Amino acid sequence: QVQLVESGGGLVQHGGSLRLSCAGSGRTFSSYSMGWFRQAPGKEREFVAAIRWSGDRTRYADSVKGRFTISRDNAKNTVYLQMNSLKPEDTAVYYCAADRLGGPVVSASITGYDYWGQGTQVTVSS
Repeated sequence: QVQLVESGGGLVQHGGSLRLSCAGSGRTFSSYSMGWFRQAPGKEREFVAAIRWSGDRTRYADSVKGRFTISRDNAKNTVYLQMNSLKPEDTAVYYCAADRLGGPVVSASITGYDYWGQGTQVTVSS
């Protein structure tokens, strides 16, 4: 089992930046691939970005490529999502998730993840 706690959300203006953090518990955190997802009001949860356990492979949704960067620090059991050039359509609750299998391919599917955080709200004003 691993517990995930997101932080760093808030209110930001269009074009601004935020960095989300996801702190994980447990000795096996470094073996998990990690993902970020988001859910806007009235919409389904969608994939944002993911990173392999080793940090050597990442994957992004087309909507955030070139604006968001996922990274991790296994020594701190933390994964980050740097979000730049934010747009109002980025407004959502952002969730981090852990894939305990941590295979060679990072998943963009909700069903590929076993553990989820409670989420942090990101609001981008126009």
